[in-house]
Formats: sequence, structure tokens, C-alpha cells
Amino acid sequence: MAFQRRRHRLTPAMRTKPAIFTATLLVFLFIAFLFFFTPRLDVDSRSLAEPFHRIRDRPRRGFRDLQREHYPGNKKNASIDAQQEVSHPAVFHIPNEGEKTKYDLWSSKLSKYYYGCCNASKKFAAAEVITLPNRYLMIATSGGLNQQRTGITDAVVAARILNATLIVPRLDQRSFWKDSSDFAEIFDVDWFISALSKDVKIIKQLPRRGGKVIRGPYTMRVPRKCNPRCYQTRVLPVMLKKHVVQLTKFDYRLSNRLETDLQKLRCRVNYHALKFTDPIQNMGHTLMSRMRTKSKHFIALHLRFEPDMLAFSGCYYGGGDEERRELGLIRKRWKTLHKNNPDKERRHGKCPLTPEEVGLMLRALGFSKDVHLYVASGEVYGGENTLAPLKALFPNFHSKETLAKKELAPFFPFSSRMAALDFIVCDHSDVFVTNNNGNMAKILAGRRRYFDHKRTIRPNAKKLYSLFLNRFNMTWDAFAAKVRKCQKGFMGEPNEVRPGRGEFHENPSSCICENTEAKLRASPIFDNPADNEVEDEREADEDSETPDLDEEGEEAILPEDGTINETEAGVDDLTVRGPEEQEWEEIFSD
Repeated sequence: MAFQRRRHRLTPAMRTKPAIFTATLLVFLFIAFLFFFTPRLDVDSRSLAEPFHRIRDRPRRGFRDLQREHYPGNKKNASIDAQQEVSHPAVFHIPNEGEKTKYDLWSSKLSKYYYGCCNASKKFAAAEVITLPNRYLMIATSGGLNQQRTGITDAVVAARILNATLIVPRLDQRSFWKDSSDFAEIFDVDWFISALSKDVKIIKQLPRRGGKVIRGPYTMRVPRKCNPRCYQTRVLPVMLKKHVVQLTKFDYRLSNRLETDLQKLRCRVNYHALKFTDPIQNMGHTLMSRMRTKSKHFIALHLRFEPDMLAFSGCYYGGGDEERRELGLIRKRWKTLHKNNPDKERRHGKCPLTPEEVGLMLRALGFSKDVHLYVASGEVYGGENTLAPLKALFPNFHSKETLAKKELAPFFPFSSRMAALDFIVCDHSDVFVTNNNGNMAKILAGRRRYFDHKRTIRPNAKKLYSLFLNRFNMTWDAFAAKVRKCQKGFMGEPNEVRPGRGEFHENPSSCICENTEAKLRASPIFDNPADNEVEDEREADEDSETPDLDEEGEEAILPEDGTINETEAGVDDLTVRGPEEQEWEEIFSD
């Protein structure tokens, strides 16, 4: 009864307290629900002004969308400062001046401790001793200029392995590049023969007997990465019987791992015996001299961003339905081409960097706006609209066409000769950078390592991807610092890659010697305890890469003894490919 009397004494205010508490709790839970389950708004100013449902449903943006947003109008002569003031958030202001870095942007201070060395050892017998009669090797190369260069280099070594006389290699004239040039129109053939006379006997054509040329060659093909034992078991028996053998589609047909003397022979061919003809050399040096008159230092960029390349890669760059339609039509050329996941390809670093991304990487590394940039490229997908951000970042933009348009007239009909001009300028540049991992990039990387370790920058595409995607969510200083961290181990310093790793043409470690005495006398200012971690990280990145099509299409992995289980991999599978596969290679060889 006492309890009942007390309950009757409750005031009206006391009766409303539970209701107020319950209402407050419900409001709090509703706010918490909105906070945790509402999609996050994009940070850029345009997003903040949009209704929520439009932000949620807006399609993902790629590089072309960002170009239109952050480089409005893409006017050719607009300054980057004006563009930044109009469209870039204030936190991502790209300074005109270069960043001060701990390392030299234009060269490696460690390069003086390394030098190219490819002389044969005393046990390497002369050509006149090892070359046997009635053994003739003919080679038919494939692809573009640099893919053919690898074939020529390996052809000399293959002839040495077979103790055969090499006929001057025949260049591919029917490939995607449609170049009718023969060997003597691109390379100095007499120099090629004389420079290698001590290593391999080379003649221009098959000899005549009784007034007649020796009967036509027996044509065959060897598998990819064929080692010396493979040549001796597969090619030599045929050569002993037929006397003249022609190896077709000869590109990357020799193992990366050979004995040291054969590796050094590769270097003598590639870096000393293969010289361009005088007309090509003279025009190339004219272009290079004109770049030097403009600036003490310059960067050469090998930019591969052609429609065919992008279509094959399966990557998406934000061009919307128009891009999907255009590249989709090109992809239909290859009926057996599998469908790629564009986001996955980009995350794994398998898509070439866009011109804008290359420019941002270089500026973040510390190169200033006034640096002169020489660009070697074919047709760029999107044309001037695609190149505009790069030109805004580096207004001093040059190409062989801008430097000498009229003088290039004799070279225009020949793609390989035009590529040779770019090769010369890129080879002599202070810094060489590429947005891809193609043949020209590899050949030049190896050549620049051999000749004084000139600065060569290869993008760490896998790690840079997320940075480019989120760059407007951070300050420029933070972005630049992260780019420099990502690029550690990808700047062309000596010993970035362990000996024997990667393609030999890219990393000719057997042909690079170290001046240990000079290195020991020097102060270890560049020693870094994290170097091994960087090297391991780079190797893991290289292992995960998808190699160029010209390296992957028909690769046959051979056991150490060079033999092949014919029941598991028939000869036809190893030596014959359809026209579609061959075309894939031709597009990506350069």
C-alpha cells in the first residue's frame, strides 16, 4: 500500500522524463546510422556541390575525365599556373621550381665506379679456328627496329654455338610496321662484319659453287629461350644434313643465361658492332645537337600510348563510352583475345602510364617546369587533348618533327629509320624515361647501363597507381615525397637489379665491371641499409609483371639440359603460330 501511495505522488514533469530520454536516444541512433552508412562524398569542390544521389551514381573517373576537370579547355599555350588557379585545389599546387633532392637528378654519383667491359677471354678461340665448312646459318628477324636488334645480336651468338658461318640477317619487311628497309639501309654492314671478324665469320650472301648459289636453306624455328644444348640437339643435326639452315621469327630465341664469354659476345655485337648508317647517324646527331643548343640538360621520354597498344592492354583511361567503343572495335581484330579487368590491370602496374602521369612523376622527382623534354612516340590516343597536361607540366616540349620537319622527308616512309633517329637522341639524353617496358625501353636501359650508367628512370607503375588516383586528397609536398619513395630502386643506379635478373638486353651484368679500389677509397655516402629491401621489392615487382607480348606469346621453358619432352609440347606447338599471334607481337615491338 505504501508503494501505491508513493506512485500517486509523482509530478507531471517526472512522468515525461522517460519519454524525453527515449526520444533523445532514437535521434542519436538515427544520426549514428546516417554517419556510418552514408556513402562518403568526393573531396573535390564539384562533388561537394552535387546532390547526394548524383554523387552516388556518378561513374568512376579516369585520366581523361580528370584532364577535362583540372586542365579546362586544354589550350595548347595555357600556362600551368593559370590552370591550377582555376581548377586545382589549393593544397595540390605544383611549384614551377624543381625540388631539392639528396641525389643528383641528372646523373648517378656511383656511375664512376662501374664501366662497360666486354673483351673476350684468352680461352675464347678465334673465328677462323672454330668455324667449320659447309655450315651456314641464316636468320629472319621479326618485329620493329629494336626487336630485330635483339634478334641480330642473338644470331651472332647462335652462329658461334653452331660453329657456323652467319649470313647477314634478313630484316622483317612484312610486319605491322611495313618497312621495306634491308640490313644495309639501317646498319653499317661492312663495319658489322669487320668488327666481329675475330668472333664469328659473317658473309653478305650464300657463296656460289660452280657458278650456282648453294641450294636454298632448310627453314625451321627454335623455341624461346633456347640454350646452347638446345641448339646443338635441335639445329645442329639438321645443319649437318642440309648444310644451310634458316631460323625464322628469330626474336628472343636465345637463353638469358649463357657462359660469360658468350654474354660478352652479345655485348660486343649490340654495343659496338651494330652502328647505324651514316645518313641515320648524321640526322640523329643533328637532332641531338639542336636539343643541346636549347639547354645544357634534357630528358628524353619514350612514350607508347598508341590506340592499338591501349586496346590490346585492356586498360581503361576514363574516356567513357567513346573510349570503350573505339578501343573495343580495335580489340575485335584479335578474336581469341581474352577480356581483361581494367582496374586489376592498373593495380598490378600492367598499364602504361598516361602522358600526364609521366609528367607528374618527373615533376615530383624534382625536375622543374623549364626542363626541355624530347618525346619519342607514335600516334598518341586522344591526340593533343591527351598530350596537353604533359605540355602544361613541361612547356619546352620537342620531337624530331618539331626540330627538323623538312630534313626528315627522306626518312618519313621508313618506320625503322624514324625509330633509329629517336633511338640516337634517347641514347644521348641526360635522362631517359619510359612509360612502358617495351623493347626500346629495355635495349636503351641496357645500353645506358653499359655506357657510364646514364640516368634511366622506369616508373614503378604498381605503386604509383594509387598515388595518381588519390593525388588530390593530399598536398603536393606529400605527393612528391611519396613518389620519390616509390621510385627508389627504379632510377637507373648501379646494382639496382641483381646480376642475372630480367632480360640480358636490359641488364647486361656480365659486361659491367666494378672499380673496387676506387669504390673502397670513396666515402660511402650513398650506402643505404635498406638497399637490399628495395632490390627484393623491385625483383618481386618484375616477377609479377606481364612481359611484352613479343616475349610471352610463344615462350617454351626448357629444362637445364636443353631437351624438350616432345609428347608434352609437340614441335608444331613450339615452332608455329597463327597470324593473329604474330600480329600481336608486331604491334608491341618497337
